Amino acid sequence: MIKLTIVAGARPNFMKIAPIVHEIQKQSSQGKEISFRLVHTGQHYDKKMSGDFFEQLNIPDPDENLGGGGGTQAEQTASIMIAFEKELLENRPDLVIVVGDVTSTLACSIAAKKLQIDVAHVEGGIRSGDLTMPEEINRMVTDSITDHFFTTSAIANSNLQKAGVASDRIHFVGNTMIDTLLANQDKFAQPEGEFFDSLIPKQYFVMTMHRPANVDQEQSLKAMVDAIVAGTEGLPIIFPVHPRTAKNLQNIGIKTGNLHMIDPLGYLEFNFLVRNAKGIITDSGGITEEASVMNVPCITLRDNTERAETIHLGTNELIGTDPQNLAPALAKLMKGDWKEYQGIPLWDGKTSERIIDTILKIYS
Repeated sequence: MIKLTIVAGARPNFMKIAPIVHEIQKQSSQGKEISFRLVHTGQHYDKKMSGDFFEQLNIPDPDENLGGGGGTQAEQTASIMIAFEKELLENRPDLVIVVGDVTSTLACSIAAKKLQIDVAHVEGGIRSGDLTMPEEINRMVTDSITDHFFTTSAIANSNLQKAGVASDRIHFVGNTMIDTLLANQDKFAQPEGEFFDSLIPKQYFVMTMHRPANVDQEQSLKAMVDAIVAGTEGLPIIFPVHPRTAKNLQNIGIKTGNLHMIDPLGYLEFNFLVRNAKGIITDSGGITEEASVMNVPCITLRDNTERAETIHLGTNELIGTDPQNLAPALAKLMKGDWKEYQGIPLWDGKTSERIIDTILKIYS
């Protein structure tokens, strides 16, 4: 029996682990000798940031919740490492699967390797080249000690090869977030309320901002929001607001008729809005992937991206963090002069099947 421990900690992780869990359940029901424990590190402990995702994506309740939320990044990392080491000593697996690039990914990889347990990194090898991003440090450290890499793109493969990783440890499988997207698209649901009833498809924008470079400096945040409001020509802008961003926006006192700040949404509701939007304005990495596959124009407010395939083959454009760059990008989008999704190799909904097949071959 191959024993796996799957780690999830923050909101983006849940979309990435759901199809892996479902594939293990399927293969186990077909007689394959494979089992898993699901460990929630508690990095995101808000109901909307965590609980709703388990329900909507049909993820079983975690076998263990480490309660590692809150505190500084160092405190969170330490807390998760201590709790996860205890979990591994009590329930030792053959392989720990970590996903993405959040604090939990880094902390659990280190704890596992120090106990001489193999680590597989789903979404290994992606790089932004920007060491001001905590996520980039998490990726680099995790990949430096990972045993098996499940990659989303040829670019990620190349990054790992350049770092000296042997080719038999790099497994190009695709993107589990897209497995989740394609499996759930028939269940996308309009959020409840009169405001959402009033929205006209392709006549509104969805916006997300959470990166410190964009939201922590109040004057630059105000300039960015002002430029977005001006460039969208009065169309509604739906902005599910991260708690930290909400506080900063409150301090600035932004009030405008077409900017609608709302609480974070569940997965099915948020992607319903994305699919029907005229465009997306974001500083997130994952949303650029989902928007591309749904062929929705996407503007990314960053100077770099670890998901370059969304620019080369998707609908994403990187415009930087200067608010002045928004006017020409939005003018182009408003005219309907935007690129179409070209198709990204292996983003086909079968990534988790490839991951579990590979694990069965290696560890059987």
